[in-house]
Amino acid sequence: MTVTSLDIDDSALEKVLKLTGLRTKKDAVNLALREYAERHEKIAAYERFSKLSQNWNYEGWKAQHDREKADLE
Repeated sequence: MTVTSLDIDDSALEKVLKLTGLRTKKDAVNLALREYAERHEKIAAYERFSKLSQNWNYEGWKAQHDREKADLE
């Protein structure tokens, strides 16, 4: 962990503490940083999958899936 001095918005911090039940500023800031990073990782994944799906051929996939399923029966 790094020791850092920060000016933090007191009203935002109080809201976080009240909403989460956390007791320390350190825990609140660490939670906020983790949630921020996770949210942006999810956004990046959604964007990546959105780009991949633009060229997806559902009908072709469905036909192939049905053939493979029939082969297993």
